[in-house]
Amino acid sequence: MKSITIHSIDPDLDKKISEKSKELGLSQNRTVKAILQNALQSDNKAARKEMFSDLFGKWKPEERAAFEKRIIDLEELNDSDWAK
Repeated sequence: MKSITIHSIDPDLDKKISEKSKELGLSQNRTVKAILQNALQSDNKAARKEMFSDLFGKWKPEERAAFEKRIIDLEELNDSDWAK
C-alpha cells in the first residue's frame, strides 16, 4: 500500500487533526485517511447526482404550476380520514 508524507503542516491544522482524532478515537493517520476518503467520496456523490440531474428537479415554472393545480385537492385535510 502506498504511503504519503505531508510536509510543513500548519500548527492550527495539526491541532485540528489531533482534536478530530481524539474525538473519533482513531490515530491521526487513520483520521486523515477518513477525512480524505469522505472528501473524495463527496465529490463522487456530486458527480453521480449531476449525471442524473436531467431526470429530476428541473421543472419549468409552467410545469410546476400545472402539477400543483392537479394535486390541489391533496392539500385539503378531511377529518373523516383521521376518524377511528
